[in-house]
This record gives sequence, C-alpha cells and structure tokens, in this order.
Amino acid sequence: MTFVAVALAALAVSLLTLFSGFGLGTLLLPVFAIFFPVPVAIGATAIVHLANNLFKAGLVGRAADWRVVRRFAPPAAAAAIGGALVLRAISSAAPIASYTLGGRVCEITPVKLVIAALMLAFAAFELHPRFRAVTFGEGHLVAGGLLSGFFGGLSGHQGALRSVFLLKSGLTPSALVGTGAACAIAVDVSRLVVYGPAFFTKDFAVLGEPTGRALVWTAAAAAFVGTFTGTRLVKKVSLRAMQVLAGVLLIVIAAGLAAGVI
Repeated sequence: MTFVAVALAALAVSLLTLFSGFGLGTLLLPVFAIFFPVPVAIGATAIVHLANNLFKAGLVGRAADWRVVRRFAPPAAAAAIGGALVLRAISSAAPIASYTLGGRVCEITPVKLVIAALMLAFAAFELHPRFRAVTFGEGHLVAGGLLSGFFGGLSGHQGALRSVFLLKSGLTPSALVGTGAACAIAVDVSRLVVYGPAFFTKDFAVLGEPTGRALVWTAAAAAFVGTFTGTRLVKKVSLRAMQVLAGVLLIVIAAGLAAGVI
C-alpha cells in the first residue's frame, strides 16, 4: 500500500506540474514525510524532482525559451542556496504549538506558517479575476528567479512561484514546460548541494536501506510516466484550467501547512 500511495501521488502530481509548474515538490514532500524524517523527506523529494525535471527536459527541452532561462535560472540557483541554508538554520526550531489528531502529533512551526501565507497569496493571485490581466516582462524575471529559488531551497515550493512569473511571460504551453524544467534543474542542483552535508550526514542511512531506496525510485518512475503522458496532452489541455486547479490546490495545501497537518 505504501508503494502504491507514493506511485499514485508522484504520477498525478507530475501531470499537474507539467502544465502549471506546481505540484511535484509540494505534494510529494508530505507523502515522503510519512515514511522519513522531515529533513530526509525534503532531500528525497529533491532527488525525485531533479530526476523528473531532467527527464522532462529531455522530452521538451528543445522548446525552452533560453533567453528567459538565462535571466531566470542563475538568480534562482543562487537564491536556492540561501533558502537551503536558512532551512538548515531553522530546522531545529521549537514548534509554536502542537496537538494530536487521530493519534498523530501535528506541529505548527514558524516556517510552515510563512510558506502557507505565501502560497495563499499566490493562489489568490491566480484565481482572482482582477489579477489575471497582470503580466510580468523581462524586468521581473530576475526577481521571480530569486523568489522561487529561495523558497525552493527553503521548502521545495518553487513551482508555484516560478509559474506566477513564467505563465505571465507570454510563453506558449510547450515553451512554458521546457523553460520551467530548465529553471527547476538549476534550483534542484543548488539545493541538493546544501542538503547533502546539512541533512544526509545525519539521516542518510534511512535512504540507504532497501525500502527507502525503493520508495524513492518508485516515485521517480511514476513521475516519469506522468511526465511522458503529459507531453502527449500538452496541446490538448486548457492552460487556464491547470492554473485554476493549481490555485485551488495551493489553498488546500497551505491550510494543511498552517494547521500543522502537513
């Protein structure tokens, strides 16, 4: 059942990520957190996220707008290192509050509240009609890279922030997918450089066990299937519909984070 849950989550989330830029890291992290310590769950999610983006880039990388990538990816990669260092600094901070739900201890922490507030803000940006006409030109790409990279390194929630800027940059659906994958790879590599010595030296043995390795590779394989399927549908799916779905999921996940359930 554990492997089925992980595989289904990775498959569904990779499909959504392909169109909206949101989903894989945000939704796969809570699944891994059930089986691994949180720092290891973040690292395991980053491994699957990087593997999926490399596969995605192989499929649609030729459609990427490299002019956008050159402006967005370098600041994102640099900021990801900063975000990962902040995560290392606050990972041992005491919870603000805790309670028991269904026999499980739920903790409300400062970092969860910050990320939840940010996710709610961007969900409102995507869903409110007044903000739909807002566009970001090339002058905002550096700022977008810094924001998405920082929070990608901090918690893995880079896709939603990246999409806010790339979706408003006039890219076609195919170019959006290829550009997003290239930028995500830069962030994933940067944060894994920090996650390695920061967390894996303490808990990496968990991922070295047969069950741990199998879970990670199961999730990666399922994400590949979802990505491959999505590339066949990219011209048949309403991009706006994916934006709305991503915004709704942002609200749901943000509520879970703020309540300490995730």
